[in-house]
Amino acid sequence: VQLQAYGGGLVQAGGSLRLSCVSSGITFRVYTMGWFRQAPGKERMFVASITDTGRFRNYAESVKGRFTISRDNDEYTVYLQMDTLKPEDTALYYCVAYRRGTRFYNTSNSVGYWGQGTLVTVSS
Repeated sequence: VQLQAYGGGLVQAGGSLRLSCVSSGITFRVYTMGWFRQAPGKERMFVASITDTGRFRNYAESVKGRFTISRDNDEYTVYLQMDTLKPEDTALYYCVAYRRGTRFYNTSNSVGYWGQGTLVTVSS
């Protein structure tokens, strides 16, 4: 299984970035997908999730209204559009595929597969 994330980089506060994650080795269309992030010196935390059909989406309170998760099942890709970025959004962002049947998306215990991470740095 591979979850290849890209799109990170350096951006000024108030700017935007779009992360992409291409999957292989799993039947992408049946998995709930998501993003976690880990800031320097902090624990890994939930950012957003999207169910297999894209019908239901969840967000961490800290990113609601600024980030949008979406997916394209024909392209085996999940996206994270990040707008109005803040310095506190600086982190390594991980694409994840959740364990089948899980109902709790805000915990890393529910993650079945992790990607390698892509670094987002927001300057003030």
